Amino acid sequence: MGTREPNAELSARELCGLVNELSRRIQDHVHDCAASLGLTAPQAMALHELRAPLTMRQLAERMSCEPSNITFVIDKMEKLDLVRRLPHPHDRRAKQLVLTDHGQAQRARLQEEMSLESPLGELTAADQEHLRELLLRAVGRGAPQPV
Repeated sequence: MGTREPNAELSARELCGLVNELSRRIQDHVHDCAASLGLTAPQAMALHELRAPLTMRQLAERMSCEPSNITFVIDKMEKLDLVRRLPHPHDRRAKQLVLTDHGQAQRARLQEEMSLESPLGELTAADQEHLRELLLRAVGRGAPQPV
């Protein structure tokens, strides 16, 4: 294995620092948007992910957490009339999470709130697409680009 040049290490450290700072800013933004709607950040994240019906397991995977944590979040969201658990059409053992009319309205409000003063709002659409491509490559989900 070759050693990295000092500038490459500094550059990688700086990039990691910037990605971490952006992540913190996005988390703060989600928290603020959620609070403005009377929700917790996990509830807002669940609302955001429920574009279409999902099982508890699917939602947990999308939110990168344990299904037991999702159960707690969904219990609270049911009490707020945001989501319902319905029988899965193809798996009798599973339930699907479906937004109520109120949940769909809150999701739309959340999307609107999140687009205001977003940490990525200063980037043009082209810049955002380029950043998306770079991030996908960095996490190993993008097609390798020729060098």
